[in-house]
Amino acid sequence: MQNRKEQQRNLALKDTNAGIVETHSHLRYPYRLNFYDKPPLEDITIEEFETAALDRLRVLAEIESCFARNRTFKEMQTVILENVCSKYLELNRTSNELKPLDDERRKDHIGHFVLRLAFCRSEDLRRRFVKAETTLFKLRYETEDSLERAKFLGSRNFDWILASPEEVQELVPSTSSEKPGNYYKVKWTRVPDLVEKRRVLMKRGMAYVPAAEQASIVFQEFQAHLEKALEATAKALPRLDEDTRLVPILDNLSKGFQAGVSSEWSGATEGPDGALRADMIDEMAYKHFPACMRNLHMCLRRDKHLKHFGRLQYGLFLKILGLSIEEALAFWRKSFSSIQDDKFNKEYRYNIRHSYGLEGKRANYAAKSCQQILMSDEPGPGDSHGCPYRHFSADNLQSALLTMYGEHGLSSADMPEIMNMVKAKHYHVACTRVFEITHARQGVKKGEGVGGGESVTHPNQYAARSRELAKKMEEGKEADGDVVMQG
Repeated sequence: MQNRKEQQRNLALKDTNAGIVETHSHLRYPYRLNFYDKPPLEDITIEEFETAALDRLRVLAEIESCFARNRTFKEMQTVILENVCSKYLELNRTSNELKPLDDERRKDHIGHFVLRLAFCRSEDLRRRFVKAETTLFKLRYETEDSLERAKFLGSRNFDWILASPEEVQELVPSTSSEKPGNYYKVKWTRVPDLVEKRRVLMKRGMAYVPAAEQASIVFQEFQAHLEKALEATAKALPRLDEDTRLVPILDNLSKGFQAGVSSEWSGATEGPDGALRADMIDEMAYKHFPACMRNLHMCLRRDKHLKHFGRLQYGLFLKILGLSIEEALAFWRKSFSSIQDDKFNKEYRYNIRHSYGLEGKRANYAAKSCQQILMSDEPGPGDSHGCPYRHFSADNLQSALLTMYGEHGLSSADMPEIMNMVKAKHYHVACTRVFEITHARQGVKKGEGVGGGESVTHPNQYAARSRELAKKMEEGKEADGDVVMQG
């Protein structure tokens, strides 16, 4: 028997239910395309609940990043479907032993409905969710096999009427050089985008949509259906307030659009020169650190001290970067050169060891993601932690970025583009653009991000990719040198 909290969750999901034309197939999910009419009603573990939503959110957040970076629809197909979806939300056309179609489509289905719960809470979140989900549907629709697409369209009642040849002949001028094709009749309010662009014929409040524009009816229907479903979900959401397991997950998910989805970097990454040593950090910060960590390093060198949240943010970053506990103690002791050994051992040594899981509850703490840095522990006077793109004034940010990255290719001419992203609150997109500009010498082009078109979502991701590019460049130079010597 389900417990009361599970029943509450299902009730919230059921309120988004709508009618669906039943199809007969050996698959529970016969099509890759989905209008998400029926919520998942089977038992779902908390882990599956969260994982499916996070993976889908990674895709939707990257779609938002694509809009912020003015990518074309063609570019989005490559970035979203080939790169991001292939990692987090793959939907194949044929099954294999490792990834049955129903399992993939079930995850897609669950993730969508969980995110409905997370993003129905405000008008802004609903608007952004609808835009991203509709775009994902368009990307899938346009790349779907034509036969499968036709089967999907045939499985639903879109309430369109195929216009008769006589109606078409009456509307299409006889002088037209184009041969009239099929037209679909719908109320003009269902295709306002086509009416605005004058791509339909109009008569008595009906829009005659040419077959080539049929997809617009489908997209508009998907969007209208989702908007209505989100409003219903918002009314049902208060029933979940008592569920202490789900509410924190939903709160975390709703922050994903603003900061990029939180990604975990919990294991130390070995750099091109092996383990990271304390005496390597100055050079490492200059070459490879994102603005948040570069700022912390510069403040530490200037003040010979960092406040608690600054030490925590920077210390965990260095830990995951590959700095051992012995090297960490040496680094922080040398950095805090203005205090005596007794004071350092008494006030700081324990906390450093604690962050490495060697004191207290001995937890293996992960480094803070962009989302955590942006959304928690707001910096106050005298603090150095946080995200410069969000927490610096416009003038201070521009000055800081040019100071940090001027020698790496960033110039005043790049500032308007970056500041426009900051003004629109796309902070991780601005950071990604800085990465592209400052790594252009390593072959990174605009739109490539930190790999595969993805945006920065974690400081360690930024640093790891920067070190990887530097290593490849060094290997390339060595290979060229060998060729010259052999010649």
